[in-house]
Amino acid sequence: MRIGFDNAKYLRIQSDHIKERIAQFGDKLYMEFGGKLYDDYHASRVLPGFQPDSKLRMLMQLKDDAEIIIVISAEDIERNKVRGDIGITYDQDVLRLRDVFTQRGLLVSSVVITHYNGQASAKAFRERLERLGGVRVYYHYLIEGYPTNVELIDSEEGFGKNDFVETSRPLVVVTAPGPGSGKMAVCLSQLWGENRRGVKAGYAKFETFPIWSIPLKHPVNVAYEAATADLNDVNMIDPFHLEAYGKTTVNYNRDIEIFPVLNAIFESIYGESPYKSPTDMGVNMAGFCISDDEVCSEASKQEIIRRYYAALGEMVDGRKGNEEVNKIALLMKQMKLTTANRPTTVAAYERRLQSGTPSAAIELEDGTIITADTSDLLGPSAALLLNATKYLAGIDHALKLIPQDMIVPIQRMKTSMLHGNNPRLHTDEVLVALAVLSQHDENCRRALDTLPLLDGCQVHATVMLSEVDRKIFKKLGCGLTCDPVRKV
Repeated sequence: MRIGFDNAKYLRIQSDHIKERIAQFGDKLYMEFGGKLYDDYHASRVLPGFQPDSKLRMLMQLKDDAEIIIVISAEDIERNKVRGDIGITYDQDVLRLRDVFTQRGLLVSSVVITHYNGQASAKAFRERLERLGGVRVYYHYLIEGYPTNVELIDSEEGFGKNDFVETSRPLVVVTAPGPGSGKMAVCLSQLWGENRRGVKAGYAKFETFPIWSIPLKHPVNVAYEAATADLNDVNMIDPFHLEAYGKTTVNYNRDIEIFPVLNAIFESIYGESPYKSPTDMGVNMAGFCISDDEVCSEASKQEIIRRYYAALGEMVDGRKGNEEVNKIALLMKQMKLTTANRPTTVAAYERRLQSGTPSAAIELEDGTIITADTSDLLGPSAALLLNATKYLAGIDHALKLIPQDMIVPIQRMKTSMLHGNNPRLHTDEVLVALAVLSQHDENCRRALDTLPLLDGCQVHATVMLSEVDRKIFKKLGCGLTCDPVRKV
């Protein structure tokens, strides 16, 4: 994979910048972590070299001074909201994140259930957490007119009604399974409570995207708009920063729109606001760690197209309407992008026209494109993996790595015993077969050894792949797109 981002530099200067921010406020800093703290795969796709757990690794450098609050909305618990990237509910993700953080030696001091209004499911979740032990659970309530009713917010019936979260360390990291959980409100409520207790706590925001220090229409920032098309986020020039400092920086609409309200809340709590702009609130040094702008720009363009295909697939499945598709299509037009800018898409189409069957293509790191189509034995993605690994291992394309007499019994089991409709082998079944054969077959072993070389490669299929195939490509680190066409 071509690298465009200096991850080591990022870990160093980002942690230094956070230390500076803590020192700015003295007593305590509440830091809202936007995006994914642990598994930021979007960042790793648009900034090749960025490790998905970079934020967590950075935090590890500050672990003796930090504790973590995990926030979840009672409304999300009630409706069993699911993280689209990993397919688990938000309440399950709270438990997962708690385990991930504690295993790394980080202190998870508490969980805050926000938007609480007596929901039975939220009560049950609190009881479950308390049974597990080791973490305190607090309720934060709905405040009528939040965030504009500053007078009510700054009162005993507003923030004063919330449980005060007991903390003990100078850096309090506030994170959540996803957007809309109430992270900012928790931070502000804590500032209110700390101030009442004589502690001048500060607030800062760790938001990777949009990157404030690169141009508004840089592909990396446009890719963020594509990623948040369902939230209607729009990147904007920060007008408050421009007015205060005469410098052009990039932020997004929600933070810009809420800033006057935030300022009013800060002034209400402190008597004055510590910030002149939304950009001031952020601690984000990612833009200074882009080592190859061309690599990051191209990766971001591919991500925009990938998001377009993903939105098309969700629309065809009936999970979403066409609003997200239309927004990303507009972004593509602005960037002068079409699906033809994705080499694997063009190659897969050409293979499908030749074969008349569903096809797939992968672009390897050296630019070589490998294709495959559907056969009686293999689906297009399974065949593609075999073709790609044979090429990377220098194995003759005509050589059959998995003999037919091994595939046929597997097919018989799938259809006759497991009552499946599709006898063709999926990617996971092909990889298991290769692993078994590799014990005695040198070619199979060599093919398996090339799998790490697929990390960062782009894949396109002319049909919507099964869940298992999508997961395998994700685990291999491939950027997958599929035509919004169901298998027949």
